[in-house]
Amino acid sequence: MKTQVLIIGGGIAGLYSALNFPDDISVTLVCKNDLTISNSSLAQGGIAAVLDNENDSTAEHIQDTLRAGKFENNLAHLKIMVDEGPADIQKLISYGVNFTSVQNKLLLTIEGGHTKRRVAFHKDSTGREIMQKLIRAVKLKTNINILPYSTLLNLTPIENGFSALISNDKNVLQIQANYVVLATGGIGRAYEFTTNSSIATGDGIAFAHKLGAKVSNISAIQFHPTACTLGRERFLLSEAVRGEGALLLNHKRERFMHKYDERLELAPRDVVSKAIIDESHATNSNDFYLDISHRDATFIKERFPNIYKRCLQNGVDITREAAPIYPCQHYIMGGICTDSHGFTSINRLLAIGECANTGVHGANRLASNSLLEGLVFARRAAQKITELNNFENLTAPSHEIDTFGVPLPTGTRTKIRKTLQQSYFVTKDKQKAADGLIIINNILEDLAAINYALNRDYIEAYSIATIAKMILQEVLEAK
Repeated sequence: MKTQVLIIGGGIAGLYSALNFPDDISVTLVCKNDLTISNSSLAQGGIAAVLDNENDSTAEHIQDTLRAGKFENNLAHLKIMVDEGPADIQKLISYGVNFTSVQNKLLLTIEGGHTKRRVAFHKDSTGREIMQKLIRAVKLKTNINILPYSTLLNLTPIENGFSALISNDKNVLQIQANYVVLATGGIGRAYEFTTNSSIATGDGIAFAHKLGAKVSNISAIQFHPTACTLGRERFLLSEAVRGEGALLLNHKRERFMHKYDERLELAPRDVVSKAIIDESHATNSNDFYLDISHRDATFIKERFPNIYKRCLQNGVDITREAAPIYPCQHYIMGGICTDSHGFTSINRLLAIGECANTGVHGANRLASNSLLEGLVFARRAAQKITELNNFENLTAPSHEIDTFGVPLPTGTRTKIRKTLQQSYFVTKDKQKAADGLIIINNILEDLAAINYALNRDYIEAYSIATIAKMILQEVLEAK
């Protein structure tokens, strides 16, 4: 089949980009699972923007972002995001997104690293609320063809565009497109412990790297300080919980942030994660807690209903006791390098959302800036493609790719995840990185040498191994 624009990924960036194309441009949107499964849907805290001009300003939002990002941010792109973001939030509201409000005025919260209340939210499930309304809007558009439960197997440049091989449970499709927009999200499943969804395996970054696109800052990984350790899967205790007064406690149930940063619990994520690791070494214990039980029980249940229920299901009532937490892989600041409209160093290939490195986050992401980045640059990508109007005929012949082969050995991805977890977590250790890189290189050699079946299992293993290699190489090259 042929399409003018092929979007790989169905999170907030992929959906919002699709919605910003006019009706006369054909768009095909591919996602690995149901549209409801993405990191965007898991976003709890909210979306940051200057929505109260009396008490906040774009200059202050920019300054807070620069401070959190160690002043390594791309200032030009950051200004674009902060200046244009409020209009995109108003567009979300027009799609029916129900941000929490009082008497028709948005209720704004504060999170770590912010100096003003500028985070719009929907209880503690902002991402899910946004995604539900965007999914509804996308399904109403006749020019958007959605392919759920589908995996990108191969991406090849052709004249005037790309040829993509897409597989689902029933078919293997070859799709030709004038433009490909990678919106594949994060790399969390390259780690043993992550807050990311099951589909976050860095496929877009791996494909772009294979095509020769510039990828940078890949080792700039944000480890969220307050991932709940209850149960096998780590789930997030939102930044907003600390914003509403939650306290961080060590194994003695004592506050400790005063030893590490004057901003205490409201220090940026990287500072808090490093403080927990340092306190762990000082006390010889990995037991840490987040305690909001001193707040009114009704407030907690209404403000954080999903966190309350999730903790209760795992035996902890956060209205009465502290929840166990520890840092966990959460976000990546680096990725596929793009310009201010999402274009990469490969002709007609774009990247938006978490897989893209726009530079707005610098060395560390300020809380709730990720959804804003996804919106702003997704819209700009769609607008630029529309403006260029380069939808020449796609006449390249189809090409045969053999997808058959032996199954990938069980445990391959588990080995990759454990290796990366042990090689780089919160602090960088070159010896551990060097040891881990040897293991990852051996796995990649095996993936290349043996005729494994080309399917989702193989693609995800190849992707996370590629991501792990790039991360560890960058750690070793750092000064």
